Amino acid sequence: MKAVVTVVGKDRVGIVYEVSKLLAEQNINIVNISQEIMEEYFTMLILVDVSTSKMPFVELAPYINEQGKTLALDIRIQNHEIFEAMHRIG
Repeated sequence: MKAVVTVVGKDRVGIVYEVSKLLAEQNINIVNISQEIMEEYFTMLILVDVSTSKMPFVELAPYINEQGKTLALDIRIQNHEIFEAMHRIG
């Protein structure tokens, strides 16, 4: 199953590393990644494959969010199909 991870936080060194490490620890593969710095804010959108994740998706979403808080980041993960439906125009 594919999912979309969004990351937002104050820009600093090591964000890509920390988020990549968090995903790798759960055996989640990064399929595509895009990042942008908007003034002092870091934003990142990651397409991931969670089919080999160590934990079920229902547990993964709150876990990822909580881990983000410990990193001073807003990290959210949602099913790719739901993400697409929410952002479809027309």
